Amino acid sequence: MDNAGPSMRRVVTRWHVVGLALNDVIGSGVYLLPAAAAAMLGPASLWAVPLAGVAVLLVVLCFAEAATHFDTPGSSYLYAKTAFGRFVGLEVGWMSWLARVASIASLSAGFAQALGYLWPSVGGGLPRALAIALPILALSAINVVGVRSAVNAVAFLLISKTLPLLLFVGVGLFHASWTVASSQPPGDGRLGAAALLLLFAYAGFENTPAAAGEFRRPRRDVPFALLLHIAVITLLYVGVQWVALGTLPGIAASETPLADAAARFLGPAAGLLMTLGAAMSILGTNSNSVLNGPRYLLALSRDGYGPRFLGDIHPRFRTPANAVLLQAAIALPLALTGSFVALAELSVVARLVSYLGTTAAVPLLRQRFESRPGAFRLPGGALVPVAASLVTLVLAASADRSNLMAAAVALLAGAAIYAARRRPEAAR
Repeated sequence: MDNAGPSMRRVVTRWHVVGLALNDVIGSGVYLLPAAAAAMLGPASLWAVPLAGVAVLLVVLCFAEAATHFDTPGSSYLYAKTAFGRFVGLEVGWMSWLARVASIASLSAGFAQALGYLWPSVGGGLPRALAIALPILALSAINVVGVRSAVNAVAFLLISKTLPLLLFVGVGLFHASWTVASSQPPGDGRLGAAALLLLFAYAGFENTPAAAGEFRRPRRDVPFALLLHIAVITLLYVGVQWVALGTLPGIAASETPLADAAARFLGPAAGLLMTLGAAMSILGTNSNSVLNGPRYLLALSRDGYGPRFLGDIHPRFRTPANAVLLQAAIALPLALTGSFVALAELSVVARLVSYLGTTAAVPLLRQRFESRPGAFRLPGGALVPVAASLVTLVLAASADRSNLMAAAVALLAGAAIYAARRRPEAAR
């Protein structure tokens, strides 16, 4: 992708990359995870959370090694294309972008719903439409103006949504009781559904390398950010699960478990704070999707998939402005009409396609770039990539039939896009 036109600016620092990784993972799911996990696993959910972190770590390690070989946008699309060729790469990149669109649409509707808990007038009509549309438009405008403004917005939203969680864990540790936690009902034993739930509470890290073309030192900073983020996220999730289980009897029946638990040991105002934190979490995760999604479109367009203008860089702002605006134009009506539901189901398996494309690519990328100095290299030969691929396949087998059917239709659409591929320009 060595183009003669305007280039993107490499202004994103190491700690900004860490913030991007954390912001994409800490979403609304952490506010609902304790109740949903307890409903399926009961008290055992406390141990399932760190075990899920270990399983996800295998996949994270593969992304960390793959990222050390690339400094251009595309993430798993680049990894799969380089290892397996254009067709597999296109399918992985296409599915990765669809997952971003699904995320923006569904989370935007979820943001309006969260605001509806605080201000009932947002529950429908024009107020709901504005609650959906304004954040999408504002985040898209921020991302058009420049990647620096985009990552600064990410940093603000990350702090805003993490502080309530740290308060919840920090104070709740002194109130949590093993007696309360162990007395929770045993759960319904849906292990497959629980595995998918826990995996996707940790999901989002795969998009961190998507904007590598704007990172100062992507080959060093992305592996660092991914490894640090999984450690932080696992500790945070374990703390949240323990406090919630240990302070809120009958947690499985709660629709707002963290708000209900916080209200018990911090008072009603804390419940309101957690609800606000959930809304900020949704907005923060959406900011990452608005940032990363266009970088997939940029990479795909420059390889001949899609209109040429999606591969252009704005001459003043040095961002993929056309891709940002097109993505907003697609996601906004999906969120407003509610037709995002099918895409949300698709995103479950779409992420797994991205994971499998990367975990399977690592051994081949290792052979191709074995002479590159300073590259991050996983120990144990192919052990970690094979184990990570098996984890991904097991999770895919646990997906609902509707999710798998939606993914099959999307993959067929990807094949049609591949067949219509235009010849990419060597220079723009």
